Amino acid sequence: MTQKFIAGNWKMNGSTAANDLLLSGLLAGIGQPACQVAVCVPSIYVAQCHGLIAGTSISLGVQDVSQHESGAYTGEISAAMLKDCGVRFAIVGHSERRQYHGETDTVVATKAQRALGCGITPIVCVGETLAEREAGQTEAVVKRQLAAVIHANGHCISELVVAYEPVWAIGTGRSATAEQAQQVHAVLRTQLRAASSKADGIQILYGGSMNAANAKDLLAQQDIDGGLIGGAALKVQDFLTIIAAAQ
Repeated sequence: MTQKFIAGNWKMNGSTAANDLLLSGLLAGIGQPACQVAVCVPSIYVAQCHGLIAGTSISLGVQDVSQHESGAYTGEISAAMLKDCGVRFAIVGHSERRQYHGETDTVVATKAQRALGCGITPIVCVGETLAEREAGQTEAVVKRQLAAVIHANGHCISELVVAYEPVWAIGTGRSATAEQAQQVHAVLRTQLRAASSKADGIQILYGGSMNAANAKDLLAQQDIDGGLIGGAALKVQDFLTIIAAAQ
């Protein structure tokens, strides 16, 4: 059975004081979780958060990584730099990056490749918009997005994490039902099985407004191996409740 994985995506939230308070609260209540736990923090707070959680049961992640290895790319942060600062996970291809920064499937695949090349596990996000779902295109969209990553990283896809995040359920308070989420997770699992003999060990997270109230039902589904948590990851008790549901 694949170990559950709960990753918090702080998005553009936080301050040195708020981060200290949040992480202190999580560490005080987390004990020895039976699942993997990570927080993906704004890059400017990587050093602070690494200092607070190094050697604990919480791993450090970030929300993006450059598609370039090094060079004249002002404002970019490479996978090697992140690895040097203790980062273990990097979200790539989040719908907000695709929408607001024009990231294509190819760019996302390259970012995953850069992360893997430096020993960072990419959390590869795929998901459809409301218009795409209503047009019956959900399966085609998520398979296209994942196919690009498989094509670029086929020899080591067993080392990545996939996150299904229906765009219509991100930050809206809406969430796919457990059955809707499982249906898409099963499609992704089948696609991964066609590409790797180790597909059953690849964690597929649900990332569409999982919260303390719905986590238990979502995490009970056969192919949902955890959650990529947005707003609830900024609330100590909510995040701890989700972690408990994953155990």
